[in-house]
Amino acid sequence: MHEYLGSDFFYQLAEKFYDRVQLDPELKALYPEADLKPAQQRLALFLIQYWGGPDTYSEQRGHPRLRMRHEPYPINHNMREKWLHCMLGALDELAPADPPGAMMRKYFEQAALAMVNTHIE
Repeated sequence: MHEYLGSDFFYQLAEKFYDRVQLDPELKALYPEADLKPAQQRLALFLIQYWGGPDTYSEQRGHPRLRMRHEPYPINHNMREKWLHCMLGALDELAPADPPGAMMRKYFEQAALAMVNTHIE
């Protein structure tokens, strides 16, 4: 079981992450919606659920199925690095104490690698 940091933490993390995504035109182009607020909300709810909070994400959207949900988007190693840079930057800004901070960093590194679905640059 993960140590739950509270919903506010994950809403802040998602907001800071998408603030960074907004600054990278190549990464932002992967998002079909011009307004990133719905994606920000989905990410926050997913993280809240994954890290021990309520199951609101699954109640609203079903099982996360991360690879399936990301399959339509070409994610190569370059895009993985861009995504990870944004996420770890957001995490560093919030600076959660360890062990949860270190656990999140490891999870994001592994999850981002699992999303890679093409080697075409």
